Amino acid sequence: MRLSFAGGGTDVPPYPERYGGVVLASTITRYAYVSLRPRADGIVKVQSLDHDVMAKYDVSDEDVFEGERQLADGVLHHFGIPDGADIFLHTDAPPGSGLGSSSAMTVAIIGALRHWLQLPLTSYETADHAVKIERVDLGIKGGLQDQYATTFGGFNLIEFGKDRVVVNPLRVERHLVRELQYRLLLCYTGKTRLTGNILSRQIERYERREKEVVQALQRLKEITVEAKNALLMGRLDDFGDMLNHSWMSKKKLDTEISDPYLDEMYELARKRGAIGGEIVGAGGGGYLLLYCQFDRRHLIAEEVERVGGKVVEFSFEFRGLQTWQVPEL
Repeated sequence: MRLSFAGGGTDVPPYPERYGGVVLASTITRYAYVSLRPRADGIVKVQSLDHDVMAKYDVSDEDVFEGERQLADGVLHHFGIPDGADIFLHTDAPPGSGLGSSSAMTVAIIGALRHWLQLPLTSYETADHAVKIERVDLGIKGGLQDQYATTFGGFNLIEFGKDRVVVNPLRVERHLVRELQYRLLLCYTGKTRLTGNILSRQIERYERREKEVVQALQRLKEITVEAKNALLMGRLDDFGDMLNHSWMSKKKLDTEISDPYLDEMYELARKRGAIGGEIVGAGGGGYLLLYCQFDRRHLIAEEVERVGGKVVEFSFEFRGLQTWQVPEL
């Protein structure tokens, strides 16, 4: 899964096709897992280990499911499979968390099929297929960053144009990565959200050319480049400040991106010494990411947990999609 530091919203069509979008993101040690076991009877069984639910159907069926099973069904119908399979799904964060868990799951399912069927897919092609499955085949509203971030892994500046996506790997010095990891707090707010409604209103406001939204999206692009430069040059406090500017701009895209509870948690963290931060993902809940003064980090963590948040430990992950095969156990 990934942390989106800046630029979220500029990757939501139709904006990137018209003006170009840009996102700064990194993957972290939170994962979506898929285990696939081939079978020879034409039956597909998809089981969510998180929710203890299972769907069983023939490979030729056109059943429609929801959640993780919908993603699995979408991938299977998109590629087609020669016979049946048992598919087990598990994620380290719930849908609606803002960490890109749904797209990470889609990419993981594609990875399992790619390995099983020996499909000659590049990383770009894998992410492209994930976008098509989610946004076109299944009609799930959302941006374009998650599929590329989770497929490639590491720190990336991802550029979105009319008919192309470019993933630019960033060579962040290791001591900066370690210091950034120490200064960041990832806090679960206790709330998940339905991003579809937020994104639908954001798109409608953009299509009406509302000045506030158009200016906010342009500012988000500028902030993203500034944050990237600050990160590469080791100006971490400036990077943290850019998170605050990004959050202020992102809140202008829709009134439900934040609420009084999230605003209070953020402002209390700022008073305790957080330089910047934002709700990762489309907003409305999920995880709050905070950049802290090093000697105030423990106080900020206490304050966030006092008002109902939960600090979650993480590390940066430099690998993207990984697949492997083991003998039947």
